[in-house]
Amino acid sequence: MLKNMLKATVFATTMAVAAGAFYSPAFAESVYNRGTAAESESVDPHKTSTVYEANVLRDLFQGLVMQDEKANLIPGAAESWTVSDDGTVYTFKLRKDGMWSDGSPVTADDFVYAFHRLEDPATGAEYASMLYPVKGAEDVNTKKGKPEDMGVKAIDANTLEVTLKAPTPYFLEMLTHQATYPVSKASIEKLGADWIKPGNLVSNGAYTLAEWVPNDHMKLVKNPKFWDAATVKFDVVNYIPTEDRSSAMKRFEAGELDSYDDLPTEQLADLKTKFGAQIHVGPYLGTYYYAIKTDKAPWNNPELRNAISMAIDRDFIAEKVWQNSMLPGYSMVPPGIEGYTPAMAKYADMPQIDREDAAKKILEKLGYTPEHPLKMEIRYNTSENHKNTAVAIQEQLKPLGVDVTLLNTDTKTHYSFLEQKGDYDVARAAWIADYKDPETFLGISRKASGNNYSNYNSPAYEAAMDKAAAAGGKPEERMKELSEAERILVDDVGQIPLLYYSYHDIVSSKLHGFVDNVMDIHPSRFVSKD
Repeated sequence: MLKNMLKATVFATTMAVAAGAFYSPAFAESVYNRGTAAESESVDPHKTSTVYEANVLRDLFQGLVMQDEKANLIPGAAESWTVSDDGTVYTFKLRKDGMWSDGSPVTADDFVYAFHRLEDPATGAEYASMLYPVKGAEDVNTKKGKPEDMGVKAIDANTLEVTLKAPTPYFLEMLTHQATYPVSKASIEKLGADWIKPGNLVSNGAYTLAEWVPNDHMKLVKNPKFWDAATVKFDVVNYIPTEDRSSAMKRFEAGELDSYDDLPTEQLADLKTKFGAQIHVGPYLGTYYYAIKTDKAPWNNPELRNAISMAIDRDFIAEKVWQNSMLPGYSMVPPGIEGYTPAMAKYADMPQIDREDAAKKILEKLGYTPEHPLKMEIRYNTSENHKNTAVAIQEQLKPLGVDVTLLNTDTKTHYSFLEQKGDYDVARAAWIADYKDPETFLGISRKASGNNYSNYNSPAYEAAMDKAAAAGGKPEERMKELSEAERILVDDVGQIPLLYYSYHDIVSSKLHGFVDNVMDIHPSRFVSKD
């Protein structure tokens, strides 16, 4: 996901709250101060795309299915479902006790409305393509069809039927993503753009939105209308954005944060000594990559893109910059997805010195030398880790005749720029699995994807991805076809994969239910505190 696109206006109900006052337990019997590395863009499920937003929306809303504290699938707004023998028709039975926070029932029509809204071009949903497996969804989003022709219909108030174009093995996993959450039609039609403001937002999850003070905190309070409210431990969850990772460590030590979703990795050894088992590092389904503008000269030359990618010493970056908390990456799909073999860059096993020599020859052939350097700008979002990565690459490329300059902006500005297809050379990006399937990593490089920051456009890649989709009912064949599609993407260097993620969390020993998992998903409803 993640990742990863913060741009709209945020709201606050009470700007007069004294700084730091929301930390006080006086506001509630049980408070979780949850640190996050970036501010959310919005709480509209159809207009968000970052991991930071996903964490918040997972607390506010509930899709048909959800994930538990171990990131395993569990029933959500739907208490059960059945699948047709051919794998194309899903019938969901909604909970009869499922309610919106205003006390009105959550119905199948709410999901029909939400799915239509996601595909409506006027919504501008970055994740509209997520529902493309649904019959007719892509046609609606591309203005070739009507919403009523989509394969989603309410059989009755508590029964939703979804028809797919072809068997889609990851469909249920996909429904855990915020883009597929329901939204309140009545609230949106009554309030318009103001429906997402604190006090206005009608949601169906474990919490509701009470306050939003930009760059300070977002306060969520327990939703008494939630069907499983009796098991929700925290009365208040405060999401507290802190982009500076070192500052976050100080806030954690001072007791201002109960957890934080990143670490300054250059301090990792010292942090492990200081905080011990409160430091959580482990395998995470995510790829850290550089988007490269494939439709802009000179980056529209695959040979040049390959030279740049080949010259980067990923082992050095993983070991020295990230303190071995990340692994060198040579494919867009990280290892760890059952049944799938990632397509690695062909130079992955070459010694670094040989790769640099090969890259230098390509650059010289294209006319780039230290005397006549190639100009390249790297954009990255605020983080000591991202800065140190960019500086390392700057130093690695300089002897080969590449003059790298760096441009840093805050996370919100950075991803807003990328999603608006701004003019750039190379930009830091990341993708965290929306579901445990290779398609989530490969789909972002399709021409229709709102997350295709590189503007990569390859007919061969599109055809290969279509072929894989058509093999949905044959798992082994589908995985093979996806790997062949990835081979095209990696050879073209449509993106530059650099590292495979590990999660880096710091978690108070007083917290319980914060369970390490490869998705790094931790719904607040399952967490408690001494």
